[in-house]
Amino acid sequence: MLKNILRSLGKKKPKVRTDKPVGTVTHYYGGLGVAIVKFKKIMPAGADVQFCGATTDFSQTLDSMELNRKPIAKAPKGKEVGIKVKKKVREGDNVYENKEE
Repeated sequence: MLKNILRSLGKKKPKVRTDKPVGTVTHYYGGLGVAIVKFKKIMPAGADVQFCGATTDFSQTLDSMELNRKPIAKAPKGKEVGIKVKKKVREGDNVYENKEE
């Protein structure tokens, strides 16, 4: 029954990502709309990423990134970086890089 309701609303089963995440959300500041993400590789500003979690699934471009309250052009590997996000994320959500095909 739930399948029929979701199908009638145009909702589809989310795709399962097979690639490895490039980062993980460690904290979220709701009032500011800022996620703290620890990256596993260098990520440049302007990269297209997808936030995925139990209730999170959206893509956005890395427009605004800060490290120690200073704007940066590249997020270094292993550091926690503040990112302005357009939707709510949760601790433990994974960040994937959307590859251009």
